[in-house]
Amino acid sequence: MKKNQIDNKNVSTPKKGAKRRKMKTFEQRQNRFGYLFMLPWIIGFVIFTAIPFIATIYLSFTEVKQTVMGFEIKFIGINNYTMAFFENVEFVPALLDFIGMVIPYAFVIVIVSFILAFLLNRIVFLKGFLRTIYFLPVIIMSGPVMYQLLDSGSSPEQGEAVRQFTDIFILQMIDSYSPALADIMVSVFSELSTILWFTGIPIVLFINGLQKINPSLYEAAQIDSANSWQILWKITIPIIKPIALVVTIFTIAQLGTFETNPVYGLIKKATENTSGGLGVASTYAWIYSLIVLVIIGLAFLLFRESKKVRRHVI
Repeated sequence: MKKNQIDNKNVSTPKKGAKRRKMKTFEQRQNRFGYLFMLPWIIGFVIFTAIPFIATIYLSFTEVKQTVMGFEIKFIGINNYTMAFFENVEFVPALLDFIGMVIPYAFVIVIVSFILAFLLNRIVFLKGFLRTIYFLPVIIMSGPVMYQLLDSGSSPEQGEAVRQFTDIFILQMIDSYSPALADIMVSVFSELSTILWFTGIPIVLFINGLQKINPSLYEAAQIDSANSWQILWKITIPIIKPIALVVTIFTIAQLGTFETNPVYGLIKKATENTSGGLGVASTYAWIYSLIVLVIIGLAFLLFRESKKVRRHVI
């Protein structure tokens, strides 16, 4: 009897090993197909992103001049960084203006996007039609159309309309306690069309996250006599935090490349300067990128998921 058991073990062991080898081979084939599928993107990333990214690090320490024979590159150390912070009278104010713009704008865009997505997710009648309406501005108001509206928004009549916001009683109360906060709110109101333009894709991301929440969590909370407000703060918001982080990073990156960004304008202006502008533009871009990474790091700390919170998806 024992001998038969030993023989059975010896027979079953090779079968298990063969199955494992087959599974490993199948996984290897799947990985190869995945890498082949990603190969065009990887090649494009290396050529158009990674190499220029590394090149800008070197160019930020050089002076680049365009001559008849081509580009003349001269290593000058940290002179470009010294010039940007201590000699150039435009860069530091533009950097501060960008920080003062991106933080309130990103906050408002994330909050408005979540509210609209939450309401659209609860609507049953004409759900697809209403979602299409909220996403249409991303398609229609893109490119020259949006910039034409922004140019028309800088007219004197529009400026008079912006000044009328200061006549609102609530803003007058806020201004009496914090003039800086009142100025931020007036600037947000004045750029409301631009802010609504940025909410299209975040709304789609939030709706996608809301639809993946397990409905049994809501049912269990209702059985425990939790009201809608408690369900929102105890279930929906903690689970949706990772999506909010993605939306925040996407919004910051999108605002960073927007035409009205003062730092982005300086980078473009320096790039167009053929007499030593590429090195200065690379310096501006690196300082600006580090500031953006710091802001994204703050957003990560704000929206990071607690160890007690677990994702509950279907």
